[in-house]
Amino acid sequence: MSTLIAYASKYGFTKTCAEHLARTLGDQVELCDLSSSLPDLKKYDKVIIGGSVYAGKIRKPVTRFCLENLKDLTEKRLGLFICGMAKEEDAKKQLETSFPRELLSVAAAKESLGGECNYDKMNFLEKFIMKKITGSSQSQRHMAEDNITRLASQMK
Repeated sequence: MSTLIAYASKYGFTKTCAEHLARTLGDQVELCDLSSSLPDLKKYDKVIIGGSVYAGKIRKPVTRFCLENLKDLTEKRLGLFICGMAKEEDAKKQLETSFPRELLSVAAAKESLGGECNYDKMNFLEKFIMKKITGSSQSQRHMAEDNITRLASQMK
C-alpha cells in the first residue's frame, strides 16, 4: 500500500517532521509540499496531511487542499498532524480547529508533532509576537518523537 504525506511548512520544521515520519513508516511513502505542488490522490491508499500552525491557524495550502479534496480524502485511510509551539490541551484544541470536521471524524490518527521557534528565520514582527507568546528570546525546538511513532503505528 502506498502512503502520501502532504504538508505545508513555513520555516522547515514541519518538513523535517514529515521526513522523519516517512522514515518511520518505511517503504512506499511519498512526500508532497503543498506549497509548491499538488498530488494525485488516486495513487495512494493512505494519506497523512500536516502543517505548521501560526497564530492559531494552519497553513493556507493545507486548508485549501483539504477543502478541495474532501470527498476523496474521506475515502482514504487518513492521518492528520500539526506542528506548533502549543502543548498538551492547547495542541489538541489547535488540531481540532485546523482541519474540517469531516476529516477529523474519519481520521485513523491525529497528532501534534512538536514545534520550533527559530528567531533567526523570523522577521521583526514575528520575533516580537513569539517572544510575547513564549516568554523567551531564545530559539526553541521540540520534536515529539513519541507522537511521530504513534502516528506511524496508527497508520500501518
